[in-house]
Amino acid sequence: MRAGGQIDTKYEEGSGNVFADLWLDDADELYARAQLGFHIHKLVSDRELKAREIESLPAIKQPEVSHRMSGRFSRFTTDNLLDFLKRLDQTVSIRIRPRRPGEPYQEVGYGM
Repeated sequence: MRAGGQIDTKYEEGSGNVFADLWLDDADELYARAQLGFHIHKLVSDRELKAREIESLPAIKQPEVSHRMSGRFSRFTTDNLLDFLKRLDQTVSIRIRPRRPGEPYQEVGYGM
């Protein structure tokens, strides 16, 4: 403890990928799915879509809506999340290029 009652706090700066920081084997995949899920949630929120409206999208079942809206994206494959973006009338582009040292193998970007 420092003078004045301040507590010394030790911390370590993260990599930007919490899954890699936790040393999970498939950290890049989990991070990519989390990013896709975040963008899906943002689209749904921005459009103020209700669960019933999402259910009316082709091939979307009610339990899937609940899982997506509560942020449980680990239940879905990357392909499933990309398909959901298609059903939300989004264009998805995949870019392949050499990886630079220190950067993740998979990234998800979002543009409007």
